[in-house]
Amino acid sequence: MLVSEKLTTHQKALRINLNPMRYGTFAEIGAGQEVVRWFFRVGAAAGTISKSMSAYDMQVSDAIYGECDRYVSKQRLQSMLDYEHGLNLSRLRESRGDKTAFFAFADTVAARSYRGNNECHGWMGIKYQSHPRDEDSQIIIHVRMLDQENALQQEAIGIVGVNLLYGAFFLHHRPDELLESLLDGLSSDRIEIDMVEFSGIEYRYIDNRVMALKLVEKGMSKAAMFAADGEVLQPTEVLYKRPVLIERGAFRPVTHVNIDMMHCAQESFVADHDLESSKVLPIMEITMSNLMDRGEIDLQDFLARADVLAASGTAVLISDFSEYHRLATYLYGFSHSPIGIAMSARSLMTLFDEQYYSDLEGGIMEAFGRLFKENLKLYIYPYQDTAANTLLTVDNLPIPDNLRLFFQYLVDNGRIKQMSNYNADYLHIYSRDIIHKLKHKDPTWEEMVPAEVAQVIKTKGFFGYCRATMG
Repeated sequence: MLVSEKLTTHQKALRINLNPMRYGTFAEIGAGQEVVRWFFRVGAAAGTISKSMSAYDMQVSDAIYGECDRYVSKQRLQSMLDYEHGLNLSRLRESRGDKTAFFAFADTVAARSYRGNNECHGWMGIKYQSHPRDEDSQIIIHVRMLDQENALQQEAIGIVGVNLLYGAFFLHHRPDELLESLLDGLSSDRIEIDMVEFSGIEYRYIDNRVMALKLVEKGMSKAAMFAADGEVLQPTEVLYKRPVLIERGAFRPVTHVNIDMMHCAQESFVADHDLESSKVLPIMEITMSNLMDRGEIDLQDFLARADVLAASGTAVLISDFSEYHRLATYLYGFSHSPIGIAMSARSLMTLFDEQYYSDLEGGIMEAFGRLFKENLKLYIYPYQDTAANTLLTVDNLPIPDNLRLFFQYLVDNGRIKQMSNYNADYLHIYSRDIIHKLKHKDPTWEEMVPAEVAQVIKTKGFFGYCRATMG
């Protein structure tokens, strides 16, 4: 069989059934038992399925897996995987453990309801042994179902589940191919995978931040998130009803300006909306266009940026939203709480360049209608234009004449707000100058970044830093 050969869902399920080493449980909640159905349908299922079940009733589910706050959640999925896999091992390891690699597949899904007004999404995972007596490995994904009909959503869930099982069993040594194969037989118009987490012995060398990046790079999702500690996050659960403050940048590396911009914006954001600062979710966003500014994605460069962002202690969003109005639409999908976007005056000036909206029938007015559709404000950090020896702010920004009144309207109504609590000592700092200093072994670069960021750069040799010559 050629590695590049694309198997159908039927062929994948049958190949798993005909493998005498694989034996395990299917536990599915919501949308029917769509995954296990494939294995019964193709034949030879007796050699693969130890048990198939669905605990639809919440009290029954709690009695088996323990209580949880939300039934369609990672917490519930993990308890299902742990319980069912542990049960197989305790019951069957002695009698057949030398020849059998056990697994537990589980999903908990909310497909389109009768009324049709619910969020259609689900959690799916597999906990398994790659070989008999092996330590456990695990893959968890979160899917968003985009079909409008319940039957089509159920069909898509079944296909993704078979793909996940097949990938875990036959592609675990090629994680990139495994990831891409999850949408075999489908398209991103039907299913979006916005979170994936690999763990266990088989995936001990995988960095889940890279996998989050690849979800966006491969078009499987428009955005992916991870926390400062590297834990992958599912956007719905993190953003749900949270006030969000987001700053977009290249972060190559994180500078005093980046940190000061977020700090100043958060002060204003909290005051404007009478919020508790601890309730606000600060996010640093890197767009795919920023990651590909040198033609293609350099994974080592991406991880360097991720590590310096981790040192700053904020969550990271990787997105395919070049335009701010697309970012806003994405955020509106999760929360109606206040949203703030921190940006420099230079970025604001670019925002009012009409050439970037030629793909929209309504042009810049349509874009701004989407951007400010709900409770969103732009917080503007001044920009030091060294060439013109000018400090650009909301007050003196060179907006085109035909948009000047519109711009002023947004300012007067508080949608665009100039920040005044910035640190003027940082205005001369530019990332490009830091990279130049690193390249030319100029130690004054350290004065331009937070101490914790400097330490990470020096310890790991990021962005061309050379310990031998800089000390």
